[in-house]
Amino acid sequence: MKIKTILVSQPAPTDEKSPYYELAKKYALTIDFRPFIKVEAVPAQDFRQERINILDHTAIVLTSRNAVDHFFRMCKEMRITVPETMKYFCVSESVAYYVQKYIVFRKRKVFIGKQTFGDLMDVIKKHKEEKFLVPGSDIQKGEIPSLMEKAKVRYTNAVFYRTVASDLSDLKNIKYDMLVFFSPGDIESLRKNFPDYEQKDTVIAAFGPTTVKAVQDAGFRLDIKAPLPEAPSMTGAIELFLKQGDKAAAAAAKAPPAKRASPARKAASLAKAAVKKTVGKATGKASKKPAAKGPKK
Repeated sequence: MKIKTILVSQPAPTDEKSPYYELAKKYALTIDFRPFIKVEAVPAQDFRQERINILDHTAIVLTSRNAVDHFFRMCKEMRITVPETMKYFCVSESVAYYVQKYIVFRKRKVFIGKQTFGDLMDVIKKHKEEKFLVPGSDIQKGEIPSLMEKAKVRYTNAVFYRTVASDLSDLKNIKYDMLVFFSPGDIESLRKNFPDYEQKDTVIAAFGPTTVKAVQDAGFRLDIKAPLPEAPSMTGAIELFLKQGDKAAAAAAKAPPAKRASPARKAASLAKAAVKKTVGKATGKASKKPAAKGPKK
């Protein structure tokens, strides 16, 4: 299957040099951006009812830009002055960079993981004397409390914002060759907006272990998984997938006419084999289950 159109479940990049735009130009793709979920702030009045004292904590664990924005928003609404001694543990460099919007960056109080929360835990374990606050959404990631408890660190999970499905009714009759998801909330939104959706030949890409699990739990076929050692970004994983398809098409075109009674069918067969190979590498094993049915494209 030749990929021509892609829908990414995030806002459009503001940087003209975004890898998505470069990918679209390189492979002649049409890439649309549409957030599948939206974030609603938890009012300070509701947060007070949880009886969580922010200043009882000495370190903040930040897993996303939303977590950063809503932590400092809540402090402002509650008129809390965050002490300069507060430490920040950020899941990635991009999140750490974003924190500078609110604080003066100092190495002694900003700690950075490589990419996943599991990577960040290696850093957190070295600071077990801290009391951690984990601001997040009402859709809590199960791996966070599990890993924190396993490491025997003191922590508090706190809901600073809620995640709700966006209205995607205008996409009902729009078809895409690939759907790209970044959170379990994206999958929930897909199900809510299109309860009769069927995946069929649509390629599904997922970023992060919790999103991968959500795709599989929903009964969909996972075609692209990120991050990978050779492709730490979603755009990198998509490009690996596209390259495999191009190689298969080129091989089919070079096949002698006598050996291909149906050139189109042969090319499709080779492309399909390449897709399976890519999926196997991405997921760690090739799936033996039949393609699951889900929402209409």
